[in-house]
Amino acid sequence: MKMEKILVPICVVLLIEAVMVSVVGGHVHQEQVNIWPMPKYFSNGNKMLYLSNDFELTTHGSKYGDGLGILKDGFMRFKGIVTLDHVIDANFSRFEQSAFLKGINVVIHSTSDELYYEVDESYNLTVPAAGKPVYAHIEANSVYGALHGLQTLSQLCGYNFKTRLIEINMVPWTVFDQPRFPYRGLLIDTSRHYLPLSVIKKVIDSMAYAKLNVLHWHIVDSQSFPLEIPSYPKLWDGAYSATERYTMAEAAEIVRYAQRRGVNVLAELDVPGHAGSWGVGYPSLWPSASCKEPLDVSNEFTFQVIEGILSDFSKVFKYKFVHLGGDEVDTGCWQSTHRVDRWLQSRRMVSSQAYQYFVLRAQKIALSHGYEIINWEETFNNFGDKLDRKTVIHNWLGGGVAEKVTAAGLRCIVSNQDKWYLDHLDITWDEFYMNEPLTNISNPKQQKSVIGGEVCMWGEHIDASDIEQTIWPRAAAAAERLWTSSDKLARNPRQVTRRLAHFRCLLNQRGVAAAPLAGPGRIAPEDPGSCYTQ
Repeated sequence: MKMEKILVPICVVLLIEAVMVSVVGGHVHQEQVNIWPMPKYFSNGNKMLYLSNDFELTTHGSKYGDGLGILKDGFMRFKGIVTLDHVIDANFSRFEQSAFLKGINVVIHSTSDELYYEVDESYNLTVPAAGKPVYAHIEANSVYGALHGLQTLSQLCGYNFKTRLIEINMVPWTVFDQPRFPYRGLLIDTSRHYLPLSVIKKVIDSMAYAKLNVLHWHIVDSQSFPLEIPSYPKLWDGAYSATERYTMAEAAEIVRYAQRRGVNVLAELDVPGHAGSWGVGYPSLWPSASCKEPLDVSNEFTFQVIEGILSDFSKVFKYKFVHLGGDEVDTGCWQSTHRVDRWLQSRRMVSSQAYQYFVLRAQKIALSHGYEIINWEETFNNFGDKLDRKTVIHNWLGGGVAEKVTAAGLRCIVSNQDKWYLDHLDITWDEFYMNEPLTNISNPKQQKSVIGGEVCMWGEHIDASDIEQTIWPRAAAAAERLWTSSDKLARNPRQVTRRLAHFRCLLNQRGVAAAPLAGPGRIAPEDPGSCYTQ
C-alpha cells in the first residue's frame, strides 16, 4: 500500500522561500549550508544550540509503533555519527538550560515498516532556537523519511573543541525535503572480486549518508558464482574458493541490514551471457566445454535452473524488481556448437531470434515469481517492442537511451558509462554531478518514466582494499543529482565544490575512506593540508 505524499501548502512554501532570503543579514546562499544532498527547501537563522548530554528520542503523536526497532536503531546511529567518538566532558552547569537541545520528537503517520519501491521518503525537519525545553521535530509519512531527516540533522551538528560539546549552528532550522527520483542506486560487483559482508554493510551505511536507496547487487558473473542456491547447490562450485562465498542466510542478513537503513537490495542474475561460472557445477549449462557462454539456449535444464534460482531469490530478495541482465550476448557460441545450431535450425531460428527467445522466457519466469524486470539496454536496442511492458531498461552504453525508451512507453534507469561508471577512474566528480538523466526529455509523462539513475562500481579492479575511495565522493555528486529538485541543482559544479568537500571530509570522519575531490577517481592527497582543501 502506498502512502500519500506530505503536501506543503503553497503559502508555507512561499514563507520558507521568504525566510531564506530574509535571515542572516538579508540572504541565505546554498553554499553557506553544509547539507548534502541539498534539500528541496530550507531556512535557517543565526543562533546556536548544544546537544543535551541526555539527548532523547520521543514519538509523541506518532502512529508508528516501531515494532522492529528501525527508528530506535536509526536514532542510536545518529548519536554515534554525531559524536564521532569525541569526549563530551564540558561543565554543563555553566550553560543555561535554554542553550541545550533536549531531544527530537519524531512523528510518523504510517504504521507500516515495509520498504518498497516508491515508499514515501519525504520529511519535514524543524530545529527551534528556543523552548521550555527545546526539542527538534521530524514529521514524515514513513519511517524511512524519518531516517532521512535524522541524516540531515546529523549534518547540522558538529563538535566544538572549545566547549567540548556537540553544537547546532544557524538555528532555527526549517527543512522540507523529498527525493527527485524514486530509484537512486549504487551497483556493487561480487563476482570479479569477492567482498566480505562487513564491507558490503559499510557500503550500505555510506549510501544512507548520501540518501541513495538501492543497492544493486551484481552477485554472479562469468568469473565466479559466490551465492548459495539451495535449489541447485552445485552452482556454488563456481565460487573462487571455499571461503569466498555467501550463504542464503547471509544474503538475507544483507537485505535486513539494508532495509533498516532505507536501502532496497536489487539482485541481478545476468542471463544468458556473463554466466560461464554456472557450468563449473553443472557443465550441461555450457553449450560445450570449449564454448561456455551464453548459457545453452537449447537445453531445457537451463531454464529449470533459472526457475530454481529465481524461486530461491523470491524468498530473500523482496524488492519489486529483479535484474536479469541481458547485455553483451555473443551468440556465436550457439552457432559454433553443432548440437545447439541443429536446435536453432529445427525451430527455424537465427541466433538473434534465440537471444530474444531466451530473454523473454527468463522474463516470464521472473514475472511468475512476482517480480518486475530490469534489463540492460541491449535488449531494448534489439527487440524493445517484444519486451514485457513491466520491463525497466537500464541504460549503460551512452546518452540518448532514456529518451528513446520512454518514447516507446517503457521505464528507464540511467547509468551511462561515460559519466556514471565509478571504475572509469578518469571521470571526475564534476562530470558525475552534471550528468542529467532527463536530458532532451521535456514530455512530463516521459520524464516520469525515468525512474532514476545508478552509479556502477564494477569489480574488475576493485576489492575490499579500494572500494570506498573508488565510490566516494563521486557517487555523492550523482546522489545530489538524483535527490535534489532540478531547480536547486547547481548549474556550475564549482558552486558546490566547497559543500561536497565538506561532505567528503564528513565521510572520512565517519570512517568511510572517501578520496579527495581534486583529480580523478581514487586519487591520493598530493600534499599535506586540511581535508577541506583537498
